[in-house]
Amino acid sequence: MVKGLSYYLRQAWKKPDVETLRQRMIEWRASEAVVRVENPLRLDRAHSLGYKAKKGVFVVRVRVIRGGHVRPRPKKARKGRRMHTIVNLKMNYREIAEQRAAGKYPNCEVLNSYWVGRDGMHYFFEVIMVDRTSPEVMADKELSFVSRPANNTRIYRGLTSAGQKARGLRNSPFSVPKVRPSLRANRRQGT
Repeated sequence: MVKGLSYYLRQAWKKPDVETLRQRMIEWRASEAVVRVENPLRLDRAHSLGYKAKKGVFVVRVRVIRGGHVRPRPKKARKGRRMHTIVNLKMNYREIAEQRAAGKYPNCEVLNSYWVGRDGMHYFFEVIMVDRTSPEVMADKELSFVSRPANNTRIYRGLTSAGQKARGLRNSPFSVPKVRPSLRANRRQGT
């Protein structure tokens, strides 16, 4: 059976060439943290997440520093009893990358994102951005939902795939399904 291009691209990314990826990441580290790129590096993944080569749709590569999400202890200007509140950040690296891309391009919406690399200090993600005021996007049946007012700032409300994962809304067959809206609200309703 003959396979398509996306199949072979997917297979190539399962075992990427280490030297090529290392050279790319050396260049990525030297560049800015949020950079607009000409074409997606993982074309198969970008297409499966909704990327289209048309006006109003583009890809941004984001560099996020690795390490713990624990917030640092305040050094001053707190009462003693408030100095020890260290809370872990609930977002994952991908959601952080999406939020940074949305901050750099405020007139665009985040459609989705995917992983492209990792070294000792950074994670690298490519984020698919959509210009919500573009006529080409408004005319597209699959992308026009972004231009509706209800979908503005969807990344900051945890509506992208990475945001839903951080909120515990992605159910696997082995996990307990998320109780919506919350355990406390369900207790109040008497269920």
